[in-house]
Amino acid sequence: MAKLIYSMISSLDGYAEAAEGDLGVGAEVEEVHTFINDVFRPVRTFLYGRRMYETMVFWETAHTLPDAPPHILQYARDWQAAEKVVYSTTLESVSSERTRIERSFDPDAVRRLKAESEHDLSVDGPTLAAQAIRAGLVDEYHLFITTSVVGGGKRFFPDGVRLDLELVEERAFDSGLIYARYRTR
Repeated sequence: MAKLIYSMISSLDGYAEAAEGDLGVGAEVEEVHTFINDVFRPVRTFLYGRRMYETMVFWETAHTLPDAPPHILQYARDWQAAEKVVYSTTLESVSSERTRIERSFDPDAVRRLKAESEHDLSVDGPTLAAQAIRAGLVDEYHLFITTSVVGGGKRFFPDGVRLDLELVEERAFDSGLIYARYRTR
């Protein structure tokens, strides 16, 4: 059975989306981006909410950027090769290959996807991930923690949910970013 992974950049105070501004620096450097490429290359299905999809669809054409560095080209190729499921009641159409729209999040359908897949899946975006977490679907949590405290926004973990996790990997980068991978117990 495939794993469902929830991964986001997070502020030091636990926000995956800042109320104002960005989450801080650290993830944009080549070393971190190359690491992210390597970690997520085995993921072959991405589950997105509309807003996260609209952010990530950039990768559909990133390979056409003039002078794009190799780590950007690699991530674009990997993203383009993956299946994408966008959960949205408002999105009319998609602008990327291998992408379909689902009008509602169905935990049983995601369980079937996990059971039938030979490759891991990723759920991205704090709102959609909260639904997967509450349904007990997430097997691993990959946090990329910046050095910024943003004071508010959408939290990485939803309120009202208790999780006991096992730290299985960690890494600090020269940019100050910290990677922490946890597995559900």
